[in-house]
Amino acid sequence: MVKETQYYDILGVKPSASPEEIKKAYRKLALKYHPDKNPDEGEKFKLISQAYEVLSDPKKRDIYDQGGEQAIKEGGSGSPSFSSPMDIFDMFFGGGGRMARERRGKNVVHQLSVTLEDLYNGVTKKLALQKNVICEKCEGIGGKKGSVEKCPLCKGRGMQIHIQQIGPGMVQQIQTVCIECKGQGERINPKDRCESCSGAKVIREKKIIEVHVEKVKP
Repeated sequence: MVKETQYYDILGVKPSASPEEIKKAYRKLALKYHPDKNPDEGEKFKLISQAYEVLSDPKKRDIYDQGGEQAIKEGGSGSPSFSSPMDIFDMFFGGGGRMARERRGKNVVHQLSVTLEDLYNGVTKKLALQKNVICEKCEGIGGKKGSVEKCPLCKGRGMQIHIQQIGPGMVQQIQTVCIECKGQGERINPKDRCESCSGAKVIREKKIIEVHVEKVKP
């Protein structure tokens, strides 16, 4: 017995609906009320996305069933919404949504814009990705072997502590990032830095990949 059925009613499913039934209902409504197709139904689309984000997550669904929307808010999730195009993209194509990505770790998310026509007909798009990779020339050292030394300004801590008097007998301790090593705790003499990565130890690598968006059956 669930406390309230508002989210289920929004998606048009019963409280006993399976995850697959909930997903199917969301797909149908998302296509119908997508802003590309119905610009005036933005609020309706937001409610649909909010209901799905809760009901598609087993833990959130259990909290909602027992305590309703108020329990979800008190649980710290705030007001969930699929504001990012990638959240909607993931729901249609098996990505699991923003919450699933967070559970897997700090993945880098790239947005891919697709139109409603793309969802209906399918499309292949190219996506340019960039990531940091260890510099092969210096093997991630940042410079010549033996050139890396502890920062003399912060003594390797990466932070500087400043004492400031704010009143008679009152002082304030302020901690800031070391201006010499930029928080790294070490430094490399400019003349010894790697020519390829300039002492950063990593370089940016660019890769072009093709993303195949299969058409969605209404």
